[in-house]
Formats: sequence, structure tokens, C-alpha cells
Amino acid sequence: MKVLLVTMYFPPAGGGGVQRPLKIATHLPALGIETHVLAPDDPKWLHRDDELVPPTQAFVHRARYLGPKARLPSEELHGLEGGEKLLAQAKLAYRRALLPDASVTWMPTAVPAAIRIVRNEGIDAVITTSPPYSMNLIGASVKRLTGIPWVADLRDAVLGNADRRFDKTSVRAKEKTLESVVKLIARSADGVVAVSDPIADEVRRFDPSGEVRVIPNGCDFDDFAGLEYQAGERFRITHTGSFFGQRNPRAFLSALASTGLEDVVARFVGDFRSADREWVETLGLGDRLELLPYVPHRRALELQRDSEANLLLLPEAAGRGRVVPSGKIFEYLAAERPILAAVPPDGAAAELVRETGAGIVVAPDDERGLREALLGLHARWRAGRLSNGYLTDELRRRLSRKTRVEELAKLLEEVA
Repeated sequence: MKVLLVTMYFPPAGGGGVQRPLKIATHLPALGIETHVLAPDDPKWLHRDDELVPPTQAFVHRARYLGPKARLPSEELHGLEGGEKLLAQAKLAYRRALLPDASVTWMPTAVPAAIRIVRNEGIDAVITTSPPYSMNLIGASVKRLTGIPWVADLRDAVLGNADRRFDKTSVRAKEKTLESVVKLIARSADGVVAVSDPIADEVRRFDPSGEVRVIPNGCDFDDFAGLEYQAGERFRITHTGSFFGQRNPRAFLSALASTGLEDVVARFVGDFRSADREWVETLGLGDRLELLPYVPHRRALELQRDSEANLLLLPEAAGRGRVVPSGKIFEYLAAERPILAAVPPDGAAAELVRETGAGIVVAPDDERGLREALLGLHARWRAGRLSNGYLTDELRRRLSRKTRVEELAKLLEEVA
């Protein structure tokens, strides 16, 4: 079998959206599936990671990207007033006007490229992975123009994503467009893969013609090979990843300040918003807070492994935080260090932490609970009784990314 994976994010792109398509392209060839990847040549990614390399057993194709560069609107608008703010908002308006998202500008070059690959290589099925949601338009177009089956891989909700920000005047147009995307997936895709049940249910509402399966993200244990934990003189708790939408570190940082512990250092690796950076100065944490810029993925894994604990922050976000576990949790599980999970206690992430025994669950806005959790972890560390997050062999097998890709391969064989 031969498949074509269409993705906006692929090395040398950096950030969390890269890992799922990268691992699909890594593990499918080992299962006897010839894998071709179509990605943009230079989509002006928000982050770039030149240390990430494409898998050697996959064939990578590039199509030119002519769209706007990725942006962080909250950062570009921070601190601006009057005419400067209006000018910055006008520059961002172009991106907001593109439907269903700014990456739709890749379609004019991506669709012809995909069709050439399908015909020249004898492709049996096309997979699209989203977000961005416009990847699904590419998948539907390739199916219609070539007749091969299409599998839509959904890494996030389309309609139920509370982190999306719309202008008030464009809410109705955006919502109608996104609903049309879900209907297109339900009507046209021969198979749908979702990382969680609620995302799958979103498609099932529209009576899909193909099978809908839940295949969560997985743990990449091999990525941590050779990385060691060395006990530190201070209790280091590490958070890796960006803050966007409704995500913020304020409850945790307030809890840290209230502990009075001087030998605890919180390390935040990635984008820390200017507003949060200004706010945290009022806490007087000093050297108990380390803010590191975006780092290559390998370095982020090194920091996760070499920490006394890792911090997972997942807000309620109008219920989304309960039903869509962050892909970061699987990295933390693979790092096999204790996890402080500030997540909705009745959500999927909390259930996974409890099931694996990998850490402590506290509601994301519960400052008192976070304070007590920090004090407890610190006390166990001081006493030499801080348990690690090592998983049983059965859990490692079940949570492994390889196992997840095997499930995807079965679906591909069925639809093709």
C-alpha cells in the first residue's frame, strides 16, 4: 500500500503540531506502507526546529506556500494604543478574513502537487491531519479529483475549540464555515480519526459516511533514549510549551509564591506572553522562576527528563479542557518524571494521570490545591521519597505511539 500524508506542520517546522504527523510518517513505513508526505516549502512557521529531521524511510514532497506568516496577535497588540494599535489590527485583519483559516492560501499549490504525487506514485489513499482545518479541504479535493480514499485525522475540535478568537463581526461567518468543514469531513471522508471521543462525536453528529475511530496521541519513549535524570540541588518543576487562548500560568505561580519555598524553581520553556511576564514581576519570585525562550524539541525533552517534576497546565476553556487532553501529557509520561497536572479533575487528562499513577491532579484555578501539591512534592523530594513516573510494560505498550500508528494502519488498509 502507498499513502500520501498532507500536513501543514513537518520538519523543519517546530512546535507541538509537528509531532503527530512526524511520527505517523516515521512508523507507517515500518509496517510495510510506502509513505509520502506533502508539506509546505516555507509556510513562515511561528517556530522552526532545524534539529528535527524527516524520517529516512518516508518520501517528502514540498509545495510552495504563498500565504501570510504565523502570528501571535496578543503579542503584536500588547502595549499598543491609538493609531499604532489600529494599524496593527489592520495588518492582522487579512489573516482573520481567510476562511476557514489562513492556511487556505496553500490550496492552489498543494492540491495540484498532491494530484501529481497520487498519479506519479500510484498512491492508494490520502491522509490529511488538522488543524489547520483547511487541510480537510485539500483532502476532499484530492479525493474528488483522483477517486482515491481520504482519511481525515483530527488533532483538535473544529466547532468546540474554545481557544479560537473571532472578531465580533465575523463570528457568524466563521462558525458557518467551520460547520461546513465538519459536514464536508462527514460526507466525504472514507475514514475519520480523532484524538479523543468528543472530537469524534463532533463528526458523528453529522451522520458520517465513513467509520470514525478514536486514536489518541501516544508516548514516544525512544525519543528519551540517552537522556538522564540527575538529582538537582533545587526542586525543579518544568513546563514546556506555548501559552495561547485561555491558557495562563497565573494560578500556579501565585501558589508557588505563597509556599515560601526558596529551593523550588519553576522553569517555563517556550512562549511566555508579555502580559504574564509583566504580571509575574509583582510576585517577587526572583530566581525561583526561569523563563526560557522556544528551544529545539530535543532540548525540551532533556529538560523534561532532568526535572524533579513536570507541570501540565490545561484550563477549563468552556469544557474543552475536560475532553481534549493536551498532547504534552504523552511527552511527560514518556519522560517518566512525576507530573503535577493542573487540569479539570473530571477530564481526560486527569483520568490518564490517575490511571498511570504518574502524578497529582489539581483543578487549574485552585491556588490552595496547587500550593498543597507543591508542598507535598517538595517534602517527598527532601525526604528522598519522591516517586518517579515509570510505567509498567503493559502501559508502555498500550500508550506507545507505535501502537497508535498500527491502529491507523489498520484503518488505512480497510478504506484502501
